[in-house]
Amino acid sequence: MKNVLDAKSLSKLYETDTTTIRAVDDTTISVAEGEFIALVGPSGSGKTTLLALFAGLLDPDKGEVSINGQALNQMKEKQRTDYRMRNIGFTFQANNLVSYLTVQENVELMLQLNGRLDKAGKTRVTELLERLGLSERRNNLPSQLSGGQQQRVAIARALVHDPSIVLADEPTASLDTELAYQVVETFADLIHEQKRGGIMVTHDLRMCIYADRVIQMLDGRIDAIVSDKGTINAFANQSRVLSEPDQVVA
Repeated sequence: MKNVLDAKSLSKLYETDTTTIRAVDDTTISVAEGEFIALVGPSGSGKTTLLALFAGLLDPDKGEVSINGQALNQMKEKQRTDYRMRNIGFTFQANNLVSYLTVQENVELMLQLNGRLDKAGKTRVTELLERLGLSERRNNLPSQLSGGQQQRVAIARALVHDPSIVLADEPTASLDTELAYQVVETFADLIHEQKRGGIMVTHDLRMCIYADRVIQMLDGRIDAIVSDKGTINAFANQSRVLSEPDQVVA
C-alpha cells in the first residue's frame, strides 16, 4: 500500500519571554491508504498541533508534510488551501454542521466547495448517508438529530469529496460511551473500505480498539507506537479516558 501522508522531522516551536515550547519536536509519521491511526497522549503533548501541521494549517519550523507526494509547506497559501480542500477531510468534537442546512445539504456542501455537486456527487451523498444509517434523516436539520447522528453527518461530509486522508480531532468527546463506539467503528470501517488514510486524536483510549496503529505522543515527541492488534485490543479493553501522563501507552 502506498502512503497518503508522509511527515518527516516535523518541529513546531513557540517562543515565550522566558522559554521555548516545543509543541512538536522532530516527529516523523507515515500513514498508508486504508490505515486508521489513533493519536493519543496527555493534554499538551502536541497532538492537535501535529494534526494542524498535517493539514497545512500551520507551517512547521522544521521538516516537511506531504500528501500523495505533494509537499504542503512548499506550496503558496492559495495553492495549499485549494489542495487541502480537495485532498483532506476534517471532523471535530464540535461537528460544525450548518444549523440551517439539512443533513443532505450539509454533506453536499463539500462537493459545492469543490465544484463537484453533479449527478455522480449526489449519488455519492446518497450512498454515504445510507451507509451511515442516515437515509431517513436526510431532510432533517442538525437540531433534530442526536449527537451520534450529528457526528455521522460530519463523517459523511469529511469523506464525500474523496479525500486522501481524514483528520479527526476528538470526534467522540461529547458522546456517551455507546455512541462513541458506534461512531468510531463506522469511521474506521469507512477508512478501511474506501482506502483512505485516517488519523483520530482521542483522549478516550477505549476507542483505540478500532485502530490499526496507536501512536502515543509525550512532550511533542512520539513516545511509543503499538501496531500489534492483540496488544491494542488488550490495552483498549483495560483503559479509560486519558487524563494523566501515567495513563498513556506503555
